[in-house]
Amino acid sequence: MDGPGRVRMADVARAAGVSVPTVSKVVGGRDGVAPATLARVQAAIDELGYQASLGAQGLRGRRSNAVGVLLAEFTSFTNELLMGVSDALGETGYELLAYSGGANGGAVGWERRSLSRIGGTLVDAAILVTPTVVSTDTQIPVVVVDPHFGPTDIPTVEGDNVAGAVAATEHLLGLGHRRIAHLAGREDLESSRRREQGFRTAMAGAGLAVDPASVRVGGYRRETSTAPALELLDRPDRPTAVFAANDESAVAVLEVAHRLGLRVPEDLSVVGFDNLPESALADPPLTTVAQPLREMGSAALTMVVDLLRGEEPPTRRLTLPTRLVHRSSTAPPARTAH
Repeated sequence: MDGPGRVRMADVARAAGVSVPTVSKVVGGRDGVAPATLARVQAAIDELGYQASLGAQGLRGRRSNAVGVLLAEFTSFTNELLMGVSDALGETGYELLAYSGGANGGAVGWERRSLSRIGGTLVDAAILVTPTVVSTDTQIPVVVVDPHFGPTDIPTVEGDNVAGAVAATEHLLGLGHRRIAHLAGREDLESSRRREQGFRTAMAGAGLAVDPASVRVGGYRRETSTAPALELLDRPDRPTAVFAANDESAVAVLEVAHRLGLRVPEDLSVVGFDNLPESALADPPLTTVAQPLREMGSAALTMVVDLLRGEEPPTRRLTLPTRLVHRSSTAPPARTAH
């Protein structure tokens, strides 16, 4: 249904001096319109800026020429991905629709509900960002970014979480830290599992056992990371360094450290993951592992367009490299650290 201020089919008909059914034929690409009338209607469409409803086009069985990016919620992480998707649209001829599951978007199965609402009507294909359930039972081509669980036959794009976590932990080890804690991400996300795996791999490589008390779940959010960060830092045998599974939880560690009177990096070193814009603005600027989020978004768009064109992507599981970005939140441990 047309909203207030939207150019309607009736407006085009009035400007072109034809009936609404005639405009409908032109918009729908159907035969039976004289060339002169077709030109007149098209000129009115161009002049008025009329756009057919994507939903109406889909219901008529036509392609919408839109790719959907389905998100549980909008965050700094997803915003970076969206910019990458937008970068890659270029001359593909497709438009971009970003769709969030809303207040309950994080609940298990949000992507299935979202796909059922817009798949095949508003969008011709979809990019799912951190889906809770990866299902091959879809009506449209789908590409997944950072899935919750392991390997799937749906084309997938992700950063190299294990290598990034190894690099973060080895950076702290190289500075001389031995009591290193890990503030893990969401337990249902594959990326979180892989980052903890990388942390444990690096610690084992240095011949160090991981104390179960030194691993806490932060859940990838600042608000859910505060309490476990306090558990890690407010104790006599506190760690001298923390590797947090993402930048949001790393910022929570910085805030808790400040509250406890700990100086970063003199008393505590902190490393994050993602390299979101906020990481460079933290106090102090955060050492972190850069994920190529824009490149991941661009790669996902390229893969889904390949599928729309009936082509097989060069790979069905694309893993892009991560790299350590050294800033001011890490330093050798203080000799007096407890």
